[in-house]
Amino acid sequence: MTLGPQRIRGVTFDLDDTLYDNGPVLERAEQAVQTWLEQHYPRLADRYDVHALRELRRSLAREEPALGHDLSSLRKRAIAVAAQELGYGAEVGEAAFHVFWETRNRVALFEDVLPVLAGLREAYTLGAITNGNADVTRIGLGGVFHFALSAADVGAAKPAPPLFLEALRRIGGAPQATVHVGDDAVADVGGACGAGLRTVWVNRHGRAWEGEVTPDAEVRSLWELPAVIARIEGVLD
Repeated sequence: MTLGPQRIRGVTFDLDDTLYDNGPVLERAEQAVQTWLEQHYPRLADRYDVHALRELRRSLAREEPALGHDLSSLRKRAIAVAAQELGYGAEVGEAAFHVFWETRNRVALFEDVLPVLAGLREAYTLGAITNGNADVTRIGLGGVFHFALSAADVGAAKPAPPLFLEALRRIGGAPQATVHVGDDAVADVGGACGAGLRTVWVNRHGRAWEGEVTPDAEVRSLWELPAVIARIEGVLD
């Protein structure tokens, strides 16, 4: 059966690389941790540089799959393991994460983010759903979203359904009445489509589509989003 036009009730957004360029943010945050370790725990810094700590996190995630969807706990655990290996206390993990956290949440939002989301908020329930650990209040979006969810909150990362299903519960609408907006073909478009949501792929860099599931729409910037959502719900301006 083909669904007719339907009023959209909610719009959910991925954060990393959809609303800001996340690669440089993580690089700065990890380097901040490395500099801090050099100052306070030099033996640890000598043994584990940024790349070695990344590999340690990958190894821990493989050994303990539950850590794979809780990136904050994974980072704390990796530093704690490395610290204890070198004769320091496990509490180094928590302290190092605080250093990471402060820098990790200093992001430069794309210029289209605040004005477009502020306009959408007047018509829709807006939610942030992320596999990462950015804090929407700290990154300047606390007053924009009605709710924010991370993979750690629900015990599973996108593209698995739980994040999308919890978002739907909070919005209170049918899956077809919610649009998910994100940059990742698998985690965002594939995952949201699998949960029954409408999807918009944010393709800021003009990449070729390589996903298995075709999104309902593609945009190069969020400026296009209000008109795209209107088309999805069958409303013509």
